[in-house]
Formats: sequence, structure tokens, C-alpha cells
Amino acid sequence: MADTELRAQIIGSVGDIAKADWNALAGADNPFVSHDFLSILEESGSVGPGTGWQSAALVLRDQNNTLLGAVPGYLKGHSQGEFVFDHAWADAYERAGGSYYPKYQISAPFTPATGPRLLVQDEAYAAPLLQAVMQLTANNGWSGAHATFVEPQQVPLFEQSGWLKREDIQFHWSNRDYASFDDFLGSMTSRKRKDLRKERRAANTGITIEAISGDDIKPEHWNAFWLFYQDTGARKWGTPYLTREAFDLFGRRMGDKLLLLLAFEDGLPIAGALNFIGRDALYGRYWGCLADKPFLHFELCYYRAIDAAIERGLKRVEAGAQGGHKLARGYEPVTTTSMHWITDPGFRQAVSDFLEAERSGVAIDRDYLSRRMPFRRGD
Repeated sequence: MADTELRAQIIGSVGDIAKADWNALAGADNPFVSHDFLSILEESGSVGPGTGWQSAALVLRDQNNTLLGAVPGYLKGHSQGEFVFDHAWADAYERAGGSYYPKYQISAPFTPATGPRLLVQDEAYAAPLLQAVMQLTANNGWSGAHATFVEPQQVPLFEQSGWLKREDIQFHWSNRDYASFDDFLGSMTSRKRKDLRKERRAANTGITIEAISGDDIKPEHWNAFWLFYQDTGARKWGTPYLTREAFDLFGRRMGDKLLLLLAFEDGLPIAGALNFIGRDALYGRYWGCLADKPFLHFELCYYRAIDAAIERGLKRVEAGAQGGHKLARGYEPVTTTSMHWITDPGFRQAVSDFLEAERSGVAIDRDYLSRRMPFRRGD
């Protein structure tokens, strides 16, 4: 590598990079850093003009123009759709006279799923790639760069380049070689087993649930799911992040990576949950319901996801951000990590002090939650 001349470049669209070249770096484990996922967001208008997400992937090439590294980067004009909340940082910095936005965001947009953020041919290219990100940030006078939901193996690479670490908690289900959902229930306390069985019976009363993947997902399924997605988005965020076209493109290009669960009552779709399938994990991403059905949310988003993971031999289910109610349903607290580069030295010190205290609090919370898992003692 010492004899290799490296060149960093900003690319305005992942779609402008050859799919094979990008995926050779991204790998096949995580669907959210794939060329298909990121380019679909661009083509569908889910990111781009008017969204506050300007695609700005940074790539590293050698003198032969070979792609050696890349980050899925975005120039952000707000902090929406990230699931790592820095609004207080923005407020403090701007009250002190600074401009927090734009900022540089390294992430899978709208997706609180851990994965690789440094897509490199060899780990040796991580440091120059990060150096290029920091130089880009400084040269443009941006307040900082942020990499969210960084996989654990890559956290040390950021730390070696001086980035600050932030931690939070999600709830994931772990597959301990369960043969069935009943086998999983056998690991829980008697009272919790009864609770979960009761919830599943109630959720399935008068309801038919279909699991659909690949070419079996038809336009009418997306039409129904779009209504569910809009309803959830309107209640939680005001405006859904994804456009209608994004779902059609997901179906056409990533159908084999999707598991769409639809609930029907009297032959009509009333609720749905969309999952993405990785090499080792099932990722629950979107949910919506147009009828008030007790426990149907838990059934579609948590219990059916467990069924699917067991059937496919997947190691875990990641059911999205937040949600302490997942704990009682066998989803365990795990630490998620984001990494931050702050340009201004004084502001950087203030953020560093805040993060140190915050990490201590997160560790205490995770310990508290871990001791309240619904499993039988000794499991």
C-alpha cells in the first residue's frame, strides 16, 4: 500500500458507481449497504433534492482507478431519519454562534440497523478513507461527520482515527438453535410462556396472515402496505421518509431479500410488516395497521419474525430502534454504536464530556434490563 497513490472523490450518486464494484466492497451480509438499496433510495426520490439528504458517497481509488474503499455518505440539512438523536448538540452549537448544518452523515438512510460503514477492499484502507472524510469536513467548514450504527468490528478503526464513540440500546432476538417457536418459549418462565401464547391467540383470532417474498409480492400487496406505512409515518414523524416508488423498486430488485407479512380480516388487508433478510439476520423495518386489533403489532413484528428466523436458520432478529416492550417478548438489550468527528475543538471537548457520561448511563441501563429478561434462571 505504501507505493500506491490514493485518490479520494465525492460521488453524487451511488447509482453512478458500477454495481459490481460497490458490492465487492459492501459484501452480501447486510442488505442496507448494498448498491440496490442505496440506489433505490436515490431513484425513488426518497433521498435527494427536497429531502435534506444529498447523496455524497466518498470513494477511494488507486492510480489505476480501482475502487478500494467507499462510505455511504450524505450531506444533511437536518437530523431526521437517523435514529441517533443529536438535536441538543445542534441547538447548543447554534446558540454558541455556530452552524451545525450541513453535516456529513455516513449511514443507511432511515435504517437503524447495525452494519459496515467503511466499505473497504482491505482494512488497511480504512484510515486513509476516514482521513479523507475528516479532510472533506474541515475543508468545507462543516460542523462534523457522523457514522451511525457502526458494526462492532469497525468501531476500533474509527477510534484509531480519533472519532468519538456514542452508545445506545436496541432489543434483538437471538436464535439459540431453536427448532420452533415452542422450543423458544420453553426457555422462558412459565408465566411469560402463558402470556405470549395468550397474545398470539388473541392476535390471530379472526385474522389470516400471509408471508410473501420474491416475485410473489404483487403491486396490490404494495398498494395495501403503502397505506399502512403512511398511517404509521403520519402518526410518528409527520411525513413518511420513503416514496411509493421505493417499494415497487424494492420488490423488483430486492424481492429475494424481503419478507412481507400481511394480515387479512374478512379477506381485506388490515395490517402489514416489512422485513429485510440478511445473511445472518432478519431486519424488521416497517409496520402499519388500519384497525385496532389487540397484540397484532406484536404478532406481525416480533413473533412472526421469530418464526421466520427459526425457519431460515438466521441468528437474530433486529426489530428496529427503541421499544422496551420488546424485552418481555424475548428480545434482549444490545449496545449499538455511532462514531462522531466534531470539527470545532471546543465543541468537540464538550461533546466528548457528554458522551462519557452518557455511556455510563447506557451501561447501567443495559445491566438493569439484562437482569429482567423473561428467561428461566440459568438459561
